[in-house]
Amino acid sequence: METINTIINGESSSILKTFPNDYIDLTITSPPYDNIRDYHGFTFDFKSIAIELYRITKVGGVVVWVVGDTTRNGSESGTCFRQALEFINIGFKLHDTMIYEKNTSSFPARRDSNRYTQIFEYMFILCKGKIKKAHLILDKPNKWAGHTNWGKNTYRKKNGDLQLTSNIKPVPEFSPRNNIWKYNVGKGFNSTDKESHSHPAIFPEKLAEDHIMSWSNEGDIVLDIFSGSGTTCKMAKKNKRKFIGIEISSEYCELANKIIAKYTL
Repeated sequence: METINTIINGESSSILKTFPNDYIDLTITSPPYDNIRDYHGFTFDFKSIAIELYRITKVGGVVVWVVGDTTRNGSESGTCFRQALEFINIGFKLHDTMIYEKNTSSFPARRDSNRYTQIFEYMFILCKGKIKKAHLILDKPNKWAGHTNWGKNTYRKKNGDLQLTSNIKPVPEFSPRNNIWKYNVGKGFNSTDKESHSHPAIFPEKLAEDHIMSWSNEGDIVLDIFSGSGTTCKMAKKNKRKFIGIEISSEYCELANKIIAKYTL
């Protein structure tokens, strides 16, 4: 079965079993966690999928797992933490625990509430072995850009004496951003394609693009195992990566293919 640059209609764990070992450079996905949204009754086998993701990911490759918890009977489910720990047990390294912060919430806290407004999801950056591709986004402005250190720049030699050095570099204009990424959310922000708005849970295109640019190179294979309306695959294609999407809903497969076909490699 040809898989590159296609959206495959089927159940993820079964489809992944057909992939060869060490095949995927980067996976970016958000599972239908805790039944927060209605996905036409579809569920998934986390353990089976996690094992297959480890097998098919290249050594040094990355899985970006975007997930959150629901609250039931006065307690958060803890699903995200259990999944992160299970990924570690399977063999992944938890390279970074990042936060996807939203600028607004569908369910803001009331004045008489006992819980603050929930406005973020976790983005677990999982790596198979030592990470090989990391192109950190340099967009955090430096207040002292262009300036050098004040005073004398010294270091201490092995014998304890101070040594002056002339290797003083000016502060760069920008530094790597923090690991909390904030995005505007809503139909007007999550996708530039109006067709995708029929999907109940689209994450922002910029979120997918920022991870694609951070953890992959041009020509790499980017996978989304819950591709929905095809956000990850679309942004992979726009940034000269190969893509594979897996989606159990034939309706969303048709939608994703329609959207992605508008963009050329």
